[in-house]
Amino acid sequence: MGVNLIMRRGLIMLQSNEYFSGKVKSIGFTSSSTGRASVGVMAEGEYTFGTAEPEEMTVVSGALKVLLPGTVEWRVYTAGEVFNVPGHSEFHLQVAEPTSYLCRYL
Repeated sequence: MGVNLIMRRGLIMLQSNEYFSGKVKSIGFTSSSTGRASVGVMAEGEYTFGTAEPEEMTVVSGALKVLLPGTVEWRVYTAGEVFNVPGHSEFHLQVAEPTSYLCRYL
């Protein structure tokens, strides 16, 4: 994972992240309307992510096939759809096309 910070007047404004050999990239930020969040893009592939805190994921474009903790069936989420992931858990994704997302940390 690579992390780059962009600072302004001593405050961290944006944090860029890279996962899975560059196949997943995101930019973390905090805003008054969204709170702490990241927006990113995933290339085609299969990924497993762990969460430290609850997350709300919104698919912006493309689609994510998701296996949430405690479930046995994969579900497809498309642009505009939202799913929630509990904190201190792991979830699995299958991505068939480049897909963008917004992740809010709850």
